[in-house]
This record gives sequence, C-alpha cells and structure tokens, in this order.
Amino acid sequence: MVDVVINTKVYHKKGVLNMKGQATPYLMFDGNAKEALEYYIEVFGGEISNLQTYGEADYPTPPEASDRVIHAQFKKDDLFIMVSDTFPGNSVEVGNNISLALEFENEEEIQRVYETLYLKGTVLMELQDTFWGAKYAKVKDPFGVIWDLNQPKT
Repeated sequence: MVDVVINTKVYHKKGVLNMKGQATPYLMFDGNAKEALEYYIEVFGGEISNLQTYGEADYPTPPEASDRVIHAQFKKDDLFIMVSDTFPGNSVEVGNNISLALEFENEEEIQRVYETLYLKGTVLMELQDTFWGAKYAKVKDPFGVIWDLNQPKT
C-alpha cells in the first residue's frame, strides 16, 4: 500500500486524510531534556516554550521524577521540535534510524551551526561541497540526535 502526499492532504486507499502542517519531531531524553534544550538554544538560538515537569503536571509522579520534563517545545524560525524525558523505569534507546534535516539559506549560518554542533558532538560527515550542489554535513550531538545540515548553492 502506498500513500500519496499532495500539499498537506494524504490520499490513502481509505480516502483523504486532512493533515495540518508537517510531522513534528518529538525527542525523548533520559533525564537530560532541560540540558538538551539549553544546548539547542546555544546551537540555533530560538526559545523554549510550554516547559512543564512531571512534578508540575497533574500526573502521579514519584519524587525522583518531579524535575524531569514531561513536555517542552523549542522553536527557531521554522524549526520546531518537542521534547520530553522518559518516565522513571522507561529507557531511551539512542539509534541512528532517524535524523533531523535542516536547510540553510546561507553559508555563514550553516558554518556557525556546524561549528557549534561539532564542539560537543561527533562529526559523521564533515561540512563539504556535495555532488548534489549543496554544502552538507552530518553531526551527532552529545544527546545522540543526528543533524543533517544542508545549504543549497544558488
């Protein structure tokens, strides 16, 4: 079965599914979501909103989880992600099966973000000119999130 996406409507064998916007990346952390959010502000700028801890939520929470993030949002221009810490007893398995792709408008901005990411992260592919006509890099941040950085040449 193949779904076809045209704009924000998904045409599925059972009919049309109206969807608003793009899928939002939701990143899970093991007690260090606040640290990750602070790091993303350092890398990208932007702001954190709607941060709520398990202790602040109307949710039965053991004392050791009260400072963990139950939900927060990060936004910088069109970049929007949501984050949470796992509930105690649940684990996060960091893998390489997903990455977040960012498109940049100019070389200075991709260079700045690349340099900030690699200071604490792991370079998987150095920033370079590519065969598809863009500057590109792939970096894993200290929280295991893989970022694809792409700046098309005009």
